[in-house]
Amino acid sequence: MSQPQHPASLSQSRSAIRQHVRQLRQQLPTATHVKAATELAERVTNTADLMSKQHFALYLANDAELNTEPLIQALWHAGKDVYLPVLHPFCPGYLLFLHYGKTTELQPNRFGIPEPQLNCANIMPVAALDIIFTPLVAFDVSGNRLGMGGGFYDRTLSQLPADSYCQIIGLAHNCQQVDNLPTASWDIPLQQLITPAKYFDFR
Repeated sequence: MSQPQHPASLSQSRSAIRQHVRQLRQQLPTATHVKAATELAERVTNTADLMSKQHFALYLANDAELNTEPLIQALWHAGKDVYLPVLHPFCPGYLLFLHYGKTTELQPNRFGIPEPQLNCANIMPVAALDIIFTPLVAFDVSGNRLGMGGGFYDRTLSQLPADSYCQIIGLAHNCQQVDNLPTASWDIPLQQLITPAKYFDFR
């Protein structure tokens, strides 16, 4: 378990890891990205426990994140419901999850990331989702997750009740694994994580 750090040194450590791993991810060849995306879709669709679920929250890749488009296509083909994160319009720092179908129109949010247009009829409550696949910058073997620093997922996932059946699963390239992540009190650890090479279960 990570040792507590002074807030300033904690922030510096996390920032350094974030910068280093983002560079590693951005330097991956295009062929590696394509292969990783295909392997992700195959790993998920070949896992019976995951495919027994119906409601999947995903994300659209940004900043060289593991591409989810083949997985989204595979889930649609299997008749699953897919949802994408949308920046909450009234609660800064939180996310909503909206239904995402083949004809859903997308628009860029303030970070330039495509998201569905806000429609209250298409919102799926976080607690009603079966699986939330989260992006991340780095992870360790204890299931600690380091995001981009905005805290959107940590705040949003903190709303889940303790007895929630929703599975929180990180998605990452193999190069995003580090030995030990310095953690903060607000971090929400992962239950599982999938890379092109391995399926981690931290439960």
